[in-house]
Amino acid sequence: MAPRNPYATYANNKVASATPAELTLMLYEGAIKFCNLAKIDIEKQEYGDSIGHIQRARNIIVELQTTLDFKYPVAKEFDTIYRYVFSLMAEVNKNHDIETLDELLNELRELRDIWKMVMKNAKLPQTVSNNSEE
Repeated sequence: MAPRNPYATYANNKVASATPAELTLMLYEGAIKFCNLAKIDIEKQEYGDSIGHIQRARNIIVELQTTLDFKYPVAKEFDTIYRYVFSLMAEVNKNHDIETLDELLNELRELRDIWKMVMKNAKLPQTVSNNSEE
């Protein structure tokens, strides 16, 4: 029997087989997607829908924030950035301001792009320089 929603099956399999790093990237992508949807809603003056989309993006950032491991110094920096992102989200929901939403999207895209670089650098082979004979 064929699955009722092949896309849902594909998405579930993609998540189930993803590495932790890939899951983090998916979360950033999801937050960006929901903010883009909120932007469309605000442009249509559908503020209730935009608030819902911002809330979904906020839930994603909450998930990222709660998984920070503060034994690493960079976690504090991410925590500060996430707090700033939360403030932008609150402002967007309060004022329905496209400029603030664009700033929010820029922050999220920058976080995503940094994470992509981290993933790429983590996959590079570690080379050991041997200068003993040179």
